[in-house]
Amino acid sequence: MPPQLHTGLNCTADVVQGSMDGLAPSVRDFIESSARLCQPDKIHICDGSEEENEKILDCMVGQGMIKKLKKYENCWLALTDPRDVARIESKTVIITQEQRDTVPIPKVGISQLGRWMSEEDFEKAFNARFPGCMKGRTMYVIPFSMGPIGSPLSKIGIELSDSPYVVASMRIMTRMGTPVLEALGSGEFVKCLHSVGCPLPLKKPLVNNWPCNPDLTLIAHIPDRREIISFGSGYGGNSLLGKKCFALRIASRIAKEEGWLAEHMLILGITNPEGQKKYFAAAFPSACGKTNLAMMNPTLPGWKIECVGDDIAWMKFDGHGNLRAINPENGFFGVAPGTSVKTNPNAIKTIQKNTVFTNVAETSDGGIYWEGIDEPLGPDVTLTSWKNKEWTPEDGEPCAHANSRFCTPASQCPIIDPAWESPEGVAIEGIIFGGRRPSGVPLVYESLNWQHGVFVGAAMRSEATAAAEHQGKIIMHDPFAMRPFFGYNFGKYLSHWLSMAHRPAAKLPKIFHVNWFRKDKEGKFLWPGFGENSRVLEWMFNRISGENCAKVTAIGYIPSENALNLKGLSDVNMTELFSISKEFWEKEVEDIEKYFDEQVNADLPYEMEREIHALKQRINQL
Repeated sequence: MPPQLHTGLNCTADVVQGSMDGLAPSVRDFIESSARLCQPDKIHICDGSEEENEKILDCMVGQGMIKKLKKYENCWLALTDPRDVARIESKTVIITQEQRDTVPIPKVGISQLGRWMSEEDFEKAFNARFPGCMKGRTMYVIPFSMGPIGSPLSKIGIELSDSPYVVASMRIMTRMGTPVLEALGSGEFVKCLHSVGCPLPLKKPLVNNWPCNPDLTLIAHIPDRREIISFGSGYGGNSLLGKKCFALRIASRIAKEEGWLAEHMLILGITNPEGQKKYFAAAFPSACGKTNLAMMNPTLPGWKIECVGDDIAWMKFDGHGNLRAINPENGFFGVAPGTSVKTNPNAIKTIQKNTVFTNVAETSDGGIYWEGIDEPLGPDVTLTSWKNKEWTPEDGEPCAHANSRFCTPASQCPIIDPAWESPEGVAIEGIIFGGRRPSGVPLVYESLNWQHGVFVGAAMRSEATAAAEHQGKIIMHDPFAMRPFFGYNFGKYLSHWLSMAHRPAAKLPKIFHVNWFRKDKEGKFLWPGFGENSRVLEWMFNRISGENCAKVTAIGYIPSENALNLKGLSDVNMTELFSISKEFWEKEVEDIEKYFDEQVNADLPYEMEREIHALKQRINQL
């Protein structure tokens, strides 16, 4: 087995805030054994207070890691080392005894559904990185709750990190501090150990005062022991271990064992003009408008949308058969480029205060800027790019990094749902899958039943830019928008989803698929998108309410004639938007079948094989 996070080294670190007395023995042991290993100078047990937060921010200003943005209230800008700007899938691994516990064994090449590392290889990697890695630094003890503290759907973690940036960000993204330790008592928690991998004194100077160790970056998960171990990166999902590491990879494994679902999904509430309300969860790959949908301003008169969460949903059937969902996060870690008053006015309102921006451009009057912000600059205002250099459009490169982010409290969202922190969660009646498909896939369709809906999620594909330059756009498989986030074998994950249909008295949500991005022959979008997407949600709402406003096709139910409310819209070519081409879908099902055969192989549930066969038969009759 991999090392149990302890060693015989002495720990001489001073506890500079908080006390080890009164901590549960398991918590104390985790802190002490990790301190013996990593050898920090100081230990700081975070209480989550405003006073502490101010000190952490001041500490980072002193280190040159962040600067205050004078244009806004309590907003900050961090610029990272250009080698540490995003999640690194190639260095993100799951450690289990058998490879097949983590990923299906592919017929060809390496698995696209996660990365496995053997226990022996991890032990070597761990021992090459962690001893003494925090020398000269402070180890922060970050107790955090994923979900409202005390909710039966919530889970607790403790992250040990030598990064004050992580402390400030985790305070926004999770419920963090003393109340979490009080709620934990001597209960179970997920152990999260993180180091930027830069002991002091430094061997080489930092870039942008941003400590990281890209050559040795490794983000590892040990689900059998509920542990996350991250080294070398200070940014995003690599270091904020409550985010993808806990909320999806570890939580999906816990969810399988406990009979619930941990998903890469937004949650929104929608209320019709008569005051009836329904909640949807929706899974989209990146760059498909997830945050925009979660915070949409509907164009339909009298309709209202409220946001429960924009990224993660934990869902569990209650005693009455309702699928209850919470957003386990406390903030939004949103992609900045493309966010504007036009695309997402509610996000722009949310980020005006108490926000940490990373790798965006800065205006000379102390504001932020990025591609697609859609705001004119003042006559004398100049820009400094995310690379900390003066910038003009003639530079030929973006002023903000493509993965630049805002980290902001969810409670500041002007349309946050009144029940967003409800301990029992909200009742999900519809699940939406979707992707960026320029051709062939209609605006919306509904699955024929639950099993077919699971197939629709498993078969999700979306246009993505190829990693290598100048290769154009390719269609990538991204099942359930979870491809980089599965905590265990995808075939077993599909069986887990299918098993929900056999729950006693389960009220299964209807499952839909949307595509806002279909184009005509000239390459123009056929659907206006943004707030107009509320028209599609209205049709789904009516379907859940039992209205007979659909017609069956080879791929599922689509809106019947005049069922989609187009009042006030002109030039929408409904025929092209909903056309289902036999030639396109023959190729689509062939690609899906090949992907399942090669990637999921022997672990593909027979129900999915049946769905492929049935879809082929229906397409043949087109």
